[in-house]
Parts: sequence; C-alpha cells; structure tokens
Amino acid sequence: MALDKPYADIPGTTVFDAEMSRRGYPLNQFCMSLMQAHNRERFRADERAYLDEWPMSAAQKSAVLARDYNAMLAEGGNIYFLAKIFSTDGKSFVHAAAKMTGMSEDEYQAMMLAGGRSPQGASTGSAASTGSATDASAGSVATGSATGASAGSATGAGCHRYIGRDD
Repeated sequence: MALDKPYADIPGTTVFDAEMSRRGYPLNQFCMSLMQAHNRERFRADERAYLDEWPMSAAQKSAVLARDYNAMLAEGGNIYFLAKIFSTDGKSFVHAAAKMTGMSEDEYQAMMLAGGRSPQGASTGSAASTGSATDASAGSVATGSATGASAGSATGAGCHRYIGRDD
C-alpha cells in the first residue's frame, strides 16, 4: 500500500523521501564514486563505459550524460551527491542551480541576491500550510521538515526537499 504524500503537490519541487532514496541509490552511489580521483579520470575518459558499470536505469544514465540535473533529481538523485558530477566537470553549485532554473549564472545570481523567487502560488494544496524549510545558499536545495512551502519552494525548479520517516 502506497503511503499518503501530502507534500507531493509542491510545484517545481522534488521531494526526496524514502521512495526517491531507493530509486536513486545506484545514481547516488555512482556520484559518490567520483570522490576518488581515479574514478573521476575513468569517468572523464569514457563516461558511457563508466556509467555502464553501475546498475542505474537507462533514464538515470541518460540524465547524467545530458547533465540534466532536474531529470537526475526526478530519478532519485540527491543534490548533495549530484554535486560530485558538476564538481568533476569543474562547475559550481551556482552553475548547476542556474541550469536547473533555465537561467544564465548571472541571471540566477541576480535573482537570488534580489531575494529569490516569490513563494506565491508555490503549492496547490495542504503541503504549504505547516512546517518549515530552510533555503540553501545556492537556492536550489531545501532541507528540514519540508512540509512547508515557504522558503524552499521559492526557488522553483531544482528545489529538493528531504522527508524523514516521521514526516
């Protein structure tokens, strides 16, 4: 029986719950492998061959090859693990967040310095009524109880929330 997910209706937000954690496990383990220099070198030398060593879904592999961070999030990727990919590419968190929102880095930085996106209209249901979320410095990650839409969903596309067992 599927669990009720009152937080599933937050537009532009991928909620990282236990189900997403299970789905993304192979993708996230691949990302963690990039912490070792020899694995980064192997990945850079032949991305497809290195990815094929991991039991990832075709959709996960395609998302990595395309550097489609929103698709990686949708496939269970955890933004903190995905950071290993853009770091391997020599890119910043700002670069990834800008790409996830469809903005240039300059546009994204200007938006965030101006206070981020408005939270108005961020939720279509009860998920926005209670709880709290904290906005990360790049504006693409929300952590905390994640039942509220106040801070985290203000960033729109690329927002990633974490739901614990008790939520």
